[in-house]
Parts: sequence; C-alpha cells; structure tokens
Amino acid sequence: KQGMLPLNFVNPADYDKVRPDDKVDLLGIKELAEGSKVTLRLHHKDGSTEDIPPSHTFNAGQLSWFKAGSALNFMAQNKK
Repeated sequence: KQGMLPLNFVNPADYDKVRPDDKVDLLGIKELAEGSKVTLRLHHKDGSTEDIPPSHTFNAGQLSWFKAGSALNFMAQNKK
C-alpha cells in the first residue's frame, strides 16, 4: 500500500484517452480529503492537454496514511 493512490475513472471511456507517452499532472492532490475531487491532466506529446476527473474512495484514516507516505510511517510518527 505504500506509494500508491488508487484512482478510478469516473467515465470508463476516459481510459482510452491516456496515451503511452503522456506526461501526467494530478491537480488537487495537496487538498485531498474524504470525498474531494482531483483532476488528472494529460499532457500529450503533440502539445495538447486533456483533463479527466478520476475518483477516489479513501477514508480519513487512509488519507492520513497516504499523507504520511505509508501506514507504517503514520504509526511511527504518532507513537506515544
């Protein structure tokens, strides 16, 4: 679970918009919260861009782990 943010395509057809040579930005990641929205911005090799709205299902606990880098990091930071 370390180092991954599972996202789902809201519209399954968006999967086909992602090209093998795309560069990707994830907008809204710093504000990630339970139920919040993020945007996947695709930078195509031809210079065009496309925005895709993925969804996430992280709850508050999982978000804490993600922001700490992993569940183990979170536990180490919060041990008493």
